[in-house]
Amino acid sequence: MNLIIDIGNTNTKVILFEKEEIIRNDRYDFFDEKDLQYYFVKYHIKAAIVSSVGIDESKLIKTLEKNCSTIKFDHNTLLPVKNRYRTPETLGKDRIAAAVGAEHEFKGSNILIIDAGTCVTYDIVSDKGEYLGGAIAPGKNMRFKAMHAFTERLPLILQSDTSPVIGDDTKNSIIAGVNNGIICEVDGMITFYKELFENLIVIVTGGDMNYFDNKLKSNIFARSNVVALGLNKILRYHFEENN
Repeated sequence: MNLIIDIGNTNTKVILFEKEEIIRNDRYDFFDEKDLQYYFVKYHIKAAIVSSVGIDESKLIKTLEKNCSTIKFDHNTLLPVKNRYRTPETLGKDRIAAAVGAEHEFKGSNILIIDAGTCVTYDIVSDKGEYLGGAIAPGKNMRFKAMHAFTERLPLILQSDTSPVIGDDTKNSIIAGVNNGIICEVDGMITFYKELFENLIVIVTGGDMNYFDNKLKSNIFARSNVVALGLNKILRYHFEENN
C-alpha cells in the first residue's frame, strides 16, 4: 500500500492507496509521527509521499524513512508530466499534483483544473501531457474578508451559499456580489480557456467544489480527491514505473 500525507495550512490529509484505489481517507487538525505509527501497525505500507505547504515535516520524514520508501515532494521530484512552469520552485504542490491526477484520468486531453479553496486556481494540462501553468484569484472567503478589512463600514460576512441576485440590505448585497461574481468569473475563465484549447475537459476540486457543481454553465467533472490521486501517481511513477 501507498501512504499519502498532504499537509496544508489548516489540516493534514492522510490517504491510503491500494494501487490506484483509495482504501482510507482521514483528516487531522494536527498530525505527527505518533499518529503515523497507527498506520504502520494496521497496514502493510510499501511507500509514502509527503507534501507540505511549508510546515516543518522533518520528524515525520525521518519516521517514514525508518519504515518504508519515502519521497518528500518538492520541485525536484520526478513527474509523469512535463512541467513547463517557468519557476517550478514557486509552484504550489497542490497545483502540480492535481495536474498529474487529472492528466492520469484524462490522458491525451486538454484539461483545465479549477481548485476552489482559499484561492481559486486555474491550471492547464495540454493533450501532450504538459503542465503549462494557469492563474490564481481570491477565493470566496478571502473576498468576504477583504471587503471587511479594506473598508471602514462593510461588515465581515461568513461564507454563505445563498446567492440573492439583488441584495436588499448591505449583508445581502455583499453576498450577492461575492457569490454571483465568482460564478461569473469562473464561467468567464472557462470560456477564455476553451477558446485557446480544443475539446477542453474541466475539473473542479477544492473545499468550495460543491458550490460550483451545479451553478456553472459548462459541463464539469467534480473530483474531490484529484490532488491525492496525483500524489499517488507521482509516488508510483517514482518507485514503480520509472525503474
